[in-house]
Amino acid sequence: MKLKEAFGGIFALSLLLSGCSQSVDHHGKTPLVEAGGVFLYREDLLPVIPPALKGKDSARFAEAYIREWIEDALLFQKAEGNIPDNAAINERVAAYRRALIMHTYEEELVRQEVGEYVTDAEIEQYYLQNKERFRADQPYIQGLFLKVPLHAPQLNQVRVWCRKVTADNIDKLEKYSIGNAVSYDSFLDGWKPVSEYAGKLPARTLTSDPDYLNRNRNVEVRDTAFCYFLHVENYLPPGGTLPLEHARNEIKELLINLKRVDYINQMKKNLYTTASENKEIIYY
Repeated sequence: MKLKEAFGGIFALSLLLSGCSQSVDHHGKTPLVEAGGVFLYREDLLPVIPPALKGKDSARFAEAYIREWIEDALLFQKAEGNIPDNAAINERVAAYRRALIMHTYEEELVRQEVGEYVTDAEIEQYYLQNKERFRADQPYIQGLFLKVPLHAPQLNQVRVWCRKVTADNIDKLEKYSIGNAVSYDSFLDGWKPVSEYAGKLPARTLTSDPDYLNRNRNVEVRDTAFCYFLHVENYLPPGGTLPLEHARNEIKELLINLKRVDYINQMKKNLYTTASENKEIIYY
């Protein structure tokens, strides 16, 4: 359906407005409505209409948007004429604009000069020097989790595959899960907090005993609809140090932020030093 047909009389309004606003320079845009001394343009309306809306739905959305825009424009006009201290508002707007300009400039400089790159050596050095920051606050595990319907085929075989982790068994589990599993998660290469899987198992399966999964490396439970398998290949108790690979992304983000802060602070110091040497700072 053509755009003009979708919005019907809404865009026809622009033809009327063009006759009564010929003295206004619209910079090539098509005015739809004027209220409170400002214009809403067709080019500003089109991008906010959800692409999924068609025909009458699209027209209804446009009508509602225009109505809300008119009400806001009129309210702003009314408020602007009745605020006694516009100077204070102007100061706040100026302060916000100043902060926004500085932030945008800083972000662009950081992007160009610092980027997102951190070496593996930097990450490892930080990890070794700050191991206390990466203590586990709860048990962590490596393993796999499988949830299948209670009457899924080959459950006895699935039990064997889950209990003995080999490349061949993992391959069989992956293929089996495609057609039978409701949920399959292999995290043999990464550490996951036990709490993540406590919520996936039937209530009270995992007790409050923090060492439970260390003693019970294979958990199999059922409810009225599903069978759940949780295999624990490796176990890290609370207070244990999380391995470097688990902490890598967190350290990388932290180091990038530190580099950004250092770069901005150094830039400010350089600007101050240069301005002082050039006698551009005047104290009264």
